[in-house]
Amino acid sequence: MSISAYDAGQARAEFSTPIDAAQPHGIADWRVRVDPTGGDRTPQAGKRPRLQWSDLVLWLLPLPLVLLLVLPLVALGWRALTDGALTGEGSAALREAMALTLKTSLLSTALIVVTGLPLAYLLARREFTGRRALDVVVDLPIVLPPSVAGIALLLAFGRNGVIGRWFAEAGLTIGFTTAAVVLAQCFVSAPFFVRASAASLQRVQQDLEDVAADLGASPWARFRTVTLPIALPGILAGVVLAWARAVGEFGATIMFAGNFPGVTRTMPLAIYSAYGGGDIATAVILAAALLAAAGLTLGGVRWAAGREQR
Repeated sequence: MSISAYDAGQARAEFSTPIDAAQPHGIADWRVRVDPTGGDRTPQAGKRPRLQWSDLVLWLLPLPLVLLLVLPLVALGWRALTDGALTGEGSAALREAMALTLKTSLLSTALIVVTGLPLAYLLARREFTGRRALDVVVDLPIVLPPSVAGIALLLAFGRNGVIGRWFAEAGLTIGFTTAAVVLAQCFVSAPFFVRASAASLQRVQQDLEDVAADLGASPWARFRTVTLPIALPGILAGVVLAWARAVGEFGATIMFAGNFPGVTRTMPLAIYSAYGGGDIATAVILAAALLAAAGLTLGGVRWAAGREQR
């Protein structure tokens, strides 16, 4: 049968790798194989590929880590739903700690936004001497142990600190007060806002600002009408991340501000106090409340990031 006579739906050309001895070395044999049923011998599009050992290993190796991340959270939520019962004293401690945490975290977040947004703009849009050193300083609190941050804040703003002694001479005390809580939260939370905002500002095309400048817009008008609306989702994500980090701050706070009810005892410190005092039920309820807040915060950030990508 000649090749010109075969039905295109019943035959196909296949490249056969075995080499005939009569052929020159390196020349492969082309043959026509006819499917007598007239069907297509190519793999079906909807057929699931066979599971390979590499795929099995790829799924099994991360399993212990996933369980390590999930099981403690599930255990905490389950214990809070089944056995969590606050006493009158525990309810008062919860309300007091939650009110102080909200007040200090919102104040510290506002201070971070007002002072951090210009810093993020400088890091994103300006080249200047010492920029890399400033980058390191901004990122350092992220990797710094909380106890080290607390000691550093105490040596700077404590009663005998580098700056704190000047306030002490004027009759103002920062350490072991609510102001110390706000400063500790600002110290550990600022990098999250600055980094997120700088990355969002870097994604704004310079050409758009140049067009606004050509139309006579001032630098502030360009930032307010062009740059800020485009970068706003990333900036808001940074705000949420900074606030969440401020809510969960513990180490630097207890070192620099202490653990005084109604003054410096935020939610994490209230959990520590309840656990140390043997009130496990209150500690579980407080921890579950922070877990819920963290989950809602992370979900909001992911949602905002998805909208920005669309």
